[in-house]
Amino acid sequence: MSASLTTAPAAPTPPAGRRRGAGPAAPPRGRRRLTPLWLLLPAAVILIPLVAYPIYQLGLLSVLDFGQAQASGGVPTRFVGFENYGTILSDQQFWTVLIQTIGFAAFCVVSTLAVGAALAVLLTKVGKVTGLVLTTASMAAWAAPAMTGSTVWSFLFDTNLGLVNDTLVKLGLSGFHEYNWFYDRWTAFLIVGAVVVWHSFPFVMVTLYAGIRAIPEEILEAAALDGAGTWTTFRRITAPMLRPILTIVVIQSVIWDFKVFTQIYVMTTGGGIAGQNLVLNVYAYQKAFASSEYGLGAAIGVIMLLILVIPTVLYIRTLRRTGNEL
Repeated sequence: MSASLTTAPAAPTPPAGRRRGAGPAAPPRGRRRLTPLWLLLPAAVILIPLVAYPIYQLGLLSVLDFGQAQASGGVPTRFVGFENYGTILSDQQFWTVLIQTIGFAAFCVVSTLAVGAALAVLLTKVGKVTGLVLTTASMAAWAAPAMTGSTVWSFLFDTNLGLVNDTLVKLGLSGFHEYNWFYDRWTAFLIVGAVVVWHSFPFVMVTLYAGIRAIPEEILEAAALDGAGTWTTFRRITAPMLRPILTIVVIQSVIWDFKVFTQIYVMTTGGGIAGQNLVLNVYAYQKAFASSEYGLGAAIGVIMLLILVIPTVLYIRTLRRTGNEL
């Protein structure tokens, strides 16, 4: 008797492009590229109108003859094109204020970076208790509102009741009796710049400290074994490795310090004697509200916006290069 042999049916062949056991197919590349945009859409729906509408109104106001008479409705608003820009750009005071703004911002950026970097390195050298005290004090300066900090510093340098004058006189420097620190242009800028740095350096310090902690310890130990001191290690090793972070910090500081308003306005009482301590933000405020020339103030605002577009674009490009896609 012969046994009949049967052959088992062959397993079905998986479809082309799919393997047995493989997970679900990846979404198309175009859909993957659109996913971040969909995730950003809720925030964009809120933020774009909040940013775009004021910019639109600023630009519209800058091409109109719009003063107190037009604001009260007594005189009709008149379109003047680029006349407001011509008036501003032909005003010598504008160019003086622009140069002062650039110089003041440069001083604040360099000083903030120097103080923040020095304290970031110091945090890596001190103990936990000292580091905690330094960090807490720095965060207090960062958390203080600009109005509050400016008022406190103004009291410190007050002509009659200031602690600084009183201390200097007690040390035998009688020339500082009722000395007005804000009478001289450059002394006033120096004190206001110190307040801006005091408000800004904690951000630089914390950012650079986090970057330093991310550097492998082996590299720093090798530098120490080779006899490199603190300054040499920072200049030859730490700073080059922190270059992306330093670039972001510098560009962000430029944007912040170029727009300083509160410290100048509060401490110099609106721009100093005869406007000697004006910066662009305060200058625009005076044109718009003190002189009731809202069109001229808006034109200054548009010029500031165009100037700040350059560091803003550089900031975004730097973020993209360092892997933080926007």
